[in-house]
Amino acid sequence: MITFIPVTGPIGAAAMRWVNCVMKVVLHIGAHLTGTSTFQDYMHRHVAPLQEAGVRYWGPQQTRGGLFRGLFPEPLNALVRDARRRAEGRVKLRLRAVEASGAQTLIVSDANMAGPLGDMIDDNRLYGGIAGRMARFARAFEGYPTTVVFSPRSLERYWSSALSHGVACGHTIPDRDKLRAIAQSLRGWREVITDLARALPGVEIRVMPFENFIGRSEVFLARAADVDAPKDMDRAWLNPAPNLAALRRALIARGIAGAVLPFGMDRWNPFTPEENAALRETYADDMMWLVAGADGLATLTEDQARTRAGTTLPAGAQTQGHADEHEERQVARPG
Repeated sequence: MITFIPVTGPIGAAAMRWVNCVMKVVLHIGAHLTGTSTFQDYMHRHVAPLQEAGVRYWGPQQTRGGLFRGLFPEPLNALVRDARRRAEGRVKLRLRAVEASGAQTLIVSDANMAGPLGDMIDDNRLYGGIAGRMARFARAFEGYPTTVVFSPRSLERYWSSALSHGVACGHTIPDRDKLRAIAQSLRGWREVITDLARALPGVEIRVMPFENFIGRSEVFLARAADVDAPKDMDRAWLNPAPNLAALRRALIARGIAGAVLPFGMDRWNPFTPEENAALRETYADDMMWLVAGADGLATLTEDQARTRAGTTLPAGAQTQGHADEHEERQVARPG
């Protein structure tokens, strides 16, 4: 079982740690399309000051470069004897090396830890395999105080963005039956977080809504990992959902008439008004559950400064992609 460092008092106050303290691990597992690429770019650009503060970082370059190979059943892994045990050993060796370098905190950020985006699109539901995947990561990181950070997002925007990325990457345009199945799914973020908690008993799960931290990676890092985060003086917004014009170009490149998509240049919303309303209602229920305490399974972590400031983005945050995302606000928030 993964243990975690108990923290008392507000974020930024002195933390109570185990007497024999080891390096703390923070697993930022997504969700996809919630600013993960932007956060990873921030971490990459601030490696030097973070190292001085005792913070190390693994991003997709490390996690998808062979570090986790063998943790999950795949055709190639079946050819390697004890692939899972070897993968766990590889991770532990890397963890010990990072700790030996003097690191106090290791941030691991990769949304694919929760499951591939393409699998969700194919399954018409949110992270159906998250429990099994995270149980395997629990074994790999066993022995290190661990916090898991997860960011939900308003579901109608989340699914519109996911389907847009899917079409741009080669998925077929969803038909009415698929869109209806997504909108009527009984699986929301509450079910995802519940599965996550059951797979990781005793692990601290911090839920940080996308709408509350959009475009402010340093605030996200500070609240996620309880560290002093370097201020980002060069904000950027990476990997935004392709708009209708970009999707039409992608289809035409595959020999498909772009006219199958609606006319316009804005973001693509394939859902009917009724389906959008159903997705918004599910997200509102999810957030109310989190605000009410999430049955003790997770902690809703917000930025109180942003809450008091209302919906205005901080100076410098209105970069490419933010104009569309700015109108997204948290559906339910404690008063």
